[in-house]
Amino acid sequence: MLRLTELSAGYGAFTAVHGLSLAVAPASVFALVGANGAGKSSTIMAIAGHVTVQGGQVELDGQDITALPVARRVSRGIALVPEGRRLFGDLSVRDNLMIGGYARPRRDEAENRARVIEMFPRLGERLDQAAGTLSGGEQQMLAIGRALMARPRLLMVDEVSLGLMPAAIDVCYAAIRRLKEAGVSVLLVEQSTARALEIADRVCVLESGRAVWQGSAEEARKDPAMIEAYMGLAKV
Repeated sequence: MLRLTELSAGYGAFTAVHGLSLAVAPASVFALVGANGAGKSSTIMAIAGHVTVQGGQVELDGQDITALPVARRVSRGIALVPEGRRLFGDLSVRDNLMIGGYARPRRDEAENRARVIEMFPRLGERLDQAAGTLSGGEQQMLAIGRALMARPRLLMVDEVSLGLMPAAIDVCYAAIRRLKEAGVSVLLVEQSTARALEIADRVCVLESGRAVWQGSAEEARKDPAMIEAYMGLAKV
């Protein structure tokens, strides 16, 4: 569904991602793992159109979208849950969800919101509450829900578990499983390799913007020390 070919991307003269190639299959979870500064966020921001592509190609369903503006990528079926959630804190949960569906026909808003609430019932109880007053876990649910309002075929989630309590992480990962079962592809950025390997079909380890290992999650689960070694986390 998604293919990166020798993708290089960055900020001005700085290159954060170097010649990265990978492929995300339909209805699958692909995990990008690595330490801070490895280039994970820059990769998905480049796919979304927020970071300059300096070389290589981004393809969606076999079509080159490297030069498409952000809104066109959203209309093609790409949605992003950014690191730190980046909600509109002064606006209500309802309004944040409405904004997430801006690329969809307005007549679909109620139906799409109902789908989100069915996945995250807590949000249904807080529709009129300001997003900035939600707990961290609820804010992450809202950030995912906002992206889902666009009815994406490819959902990119940046650091889904960062700063969350275990119970909230469980809820978010359960939602990702349900999305995969419903045919949505998920590109997951995660520092917690253990959680990522629970759900992923394929894994790519990044270091300094380069892929140092790629393979099936099954292979990685059989030898988690290998992944930790590539990430510099192995015990000496």
